[in-house]
Amino acid sequence: MKTIKRILITIVLIIAFAAAGLFYYGYRQYQAYESEADLITLVENVQSKQNFVSYDQLPESLVNATVSIEDRRYFSHGGVDYIGILRAIVSQFDDSYVRSGGSTIEQQTAKNLYQKYNSNFLDWKLAEFYFAKELEQNYSKEEIFALYVNIINYGDNNIGIWEASENYFGVEPSELTLAQSSLLAGIPQSPSHYQLSDHYTEAKQRQKLVLNAMVRDQKITQAEADEAYAEDVNLQ
Repeated sequence: MKTIKRILITIVLIIAFAAAGLFYYGYRQYQAYESEADLITLVENVQSKQNFVSYDQLPESLVNATVSIEDRRYFSHGGVDYIGILRAIVSQFDDSYVRSGGSTIEQQTAKNLYQKYNSNFLDWKLAEFYFAKELEQNYSKEEIFALYVNIINYGDNNIGIWEASENYFGVEPSELTLAQSSLLAGIPQSPSHYQLSDHYTEAKQRQKLVLNAMVRDQKITQAEADEAYAEDVNLQ
């Protein structure tokens, strides 16, 4: 019994030291990325763009659709969602879950802000934790969400919600319908696979997942989801 206890303690200590080492290495990488480009400056550059769309200009349908499919605990977690990571792992093996990644909107926002600097996947993933926390410390959830939809890739070279709304549907973001919002919200997971110019069928399949997620989260009713899915989105 004592031998088993010693083995367990040894394993726990090894894991703890390994985790501490990874966190330390991640922090060093975070500092290295920050030395190349300051996060606050990158954010200000995005917010100062002529076509930047603020949170209060976004339709509720887009916010709900994006949060439901990308990061359902967005408004309650602290930038890194450990429950979401576990759920993402389970979703890969259980079809009853809506499939999603483990990255939060904060993490995805940081990744896109530092896109031209994060060439090493492992280094970036370890640093990403600290950038997500820095975003949380300096900006509100609404400000971070607005950043996200202004820099994310919506396919067909549409970077940000302004370009996507105008180029796909000929409307301003505030005018997006539930049908249009749910279609757009599904694209960022894989822009080249879901872009509307040549993968509309795949995008519609993804839209169904978005609408199902919104029903699950009680953002819309099943009847509203069915109506939105059947609606003509007036693609340009």
